[in-house]
Amino acid sequence: MRILGIDYGKKRMGLALSDPLGLTAQGLETLECRGLEEDMEELSRLICEKGVEEIVVGLPKRMDASLGKEAQEVLRFVEDLKVKINLPVHMVDERLTTAGAHKIMKEGGLSRKERTKRADTIAAQIILQIYLDKRRKGL
Repeated sequence: MRILGIDYGKKRMGLALSDPLGLTAQGLETLECRGLEEDMEELSRLICEKGVEEIVVGLPKRMDASLGKEAQEVLRFVEDLKVKINLPVHMVDERLTTAGAHKIMKEGGLSRKERTKRADTIAAQIILQIYLDKRRKGL
């Protein structure tokens, strides 16, 4: 069973896909957002093509665990996703995933331009891997 991880943003969505056993997350392309209908069509195509059975979306909580404007936008996106794509959708606290993604890339020697280009995909990988690890541990 494959699981799709999404790091949602108004301009771009980072995407990651689990291996068939649900153990590891691999990065996919970054989806440039073009509007709800086009984005849902692209996600639907990808889901069918990759055999996705579940979706995980990062929820950007504040450091005090409250939900701000960005989190509200993600919640609206998740509701649209549930309506348009009939699959289970889970949410994972994504605090610090983008910062973690930048740290990993910086340690890997990527330029600032490359880090900006790849941050969404790596953040999606981290979000998905958090979910896979928790699921494997039964949490």
